[in-house]
Amino acid sequence: MPTYSALTTLMGEDAAEALGAAIEKLDPAPVGVGVFEIEDDSGLWEVGAYFTEKPNEVMLEVLALAFEAKPFALSELPEIDWVAHVRRELAPVEAGRFFVYGSHDADKVPADKIALQIEATVAFGTGHHGTTLGCLRAFDRLVEAGFAPAKVADIGCGTAVLALAAAAVLPDALIIASDIDRVAVDVAEANVAINGLDGRLECLEAAGFAHPRLAEAAPYDLVFANILKGPLIELAPPMAAHVARNGLVILSGLLVVQAEAVTAAYLEAGFRLKAREDLGEWSALVMERL
Repeated sequence: MPTYSALTTLMGEDAAEALGAAIEKLDPAPVGVGVFEIEDDSGLWEVGAYFTEKPNEVMLEVLALAFEAKPFALSELPEIDWVAHVRRELAPVEAGRFFVYGSHDADKVPADKIALQIEATVAFGTGHHGTTLGCLRAFDRLVEAGFAPAKVADIGCGTAVLALAAAAVLPDALIIASDIDRVAVDVAEANVAINGLDGRLECLEAAGFAHPRLAEAAPYDLVFANILKGPLIELAPPMAAHVARNGLVILSGLLVVQAEAVTAAYLEAGFRLKAREDLGEWSALVMERL
């Protein structure tokens, strides 16, 4: 069965969300619609839709004009076994002592590594993306230097790969993983079970620190936040309120060109920059609470 994609860009979140809602009402209806911010500080948003029948090109042109979007780029996608394709492309990842892999690569786990099984078909954070890899590498270096936090939070946890890494090397630590998306929380809980770490960490649905359990467990010695530039900046004051003095935060989800703005927000909130690593176009920051 052929699949068609229709993609466009336009200015502003509200307009993009409204366009996405309008596309959902088309006939034939799309099987999926996505609205994403383009993280380059341009203010542009991308709206994409996928169809199993060829979409009405005239109606797409009308919608583009009505919402002041660029003309839709319409493509017919080749018939591909995407699960098999993803599995081929996502080879296991090594980040210091950690080895992140999918079940299809279980026979490749080295005996001298801490193995974390994360499936590529679930929420964000398989270890392959530069942001997740940067966080894992930063955490590995801290552990190597003797850092042993007693309380850890993973805010915006996705698959919970970062919280799982902490649970694997910090047997006595209290660890909480949270995400604003209920599906991500379900995925996180599944990954806890897959990795045999039941009872080692809690998974919560929450926006930022807005959950009684997160407030109760504070202050934290280590917080992971692998999200996006905007939410990271908004989190700076709450982060300062929930992190212990001399505690650390590992931040990512930001482009190299955005690292200075995020750093500045955390400096203003009472942190200092302890380390930074750029992996390709992505940055990972380690900030210390003063």
